[in-house]
Amino acid sequence: MVFEQRLEGTLGTLEQAEPREGDEAVRDELTRRAGSYVQADVDVWLARALAAHRGHYADPVAREAAAGLRPQPVFAHAALLSALARLVPAAAPGELAVAARLAAADLEATAGLAALLTRATEPAGPAGSPA
Repeated sequence: MVFEQRLEGTLGTLEQAEPREGDEAVRDELTRRAGSYVQADVDVWLARALAAHRGHYADPVAREAAAGLRPQPVFAHAALLSALARLVPAAAPGELAVAARLAAADLEATAGLAALLTRATEPAGPAGSPA
């Protein structure tokens, strides 16, 4: 119980933190020390930061450099969050929790859904379909 309360406080702090260079390495260290229980929460935070281009990830070069360092489910989760945010800009984070579950369950399906939603939200070309 005390550990859960401390973890909840830590996760609240995590939500307020801005990502910095090397966060992927920190994720690996947290996983090594605390196990997958914390890893899932850190992965959600990384995906949200990547999708929102917050902190270190505001720089396109930093996002590109992180591509080889972050786990593929985090990348798929971030891509799906980005696509969903374009469809429903006012969605609350809790409403988008399904994206993390999809990324963990089926990476290829998540990436495919993100690509489909991205195409669907692109501006229409002269023929009326996405450019």
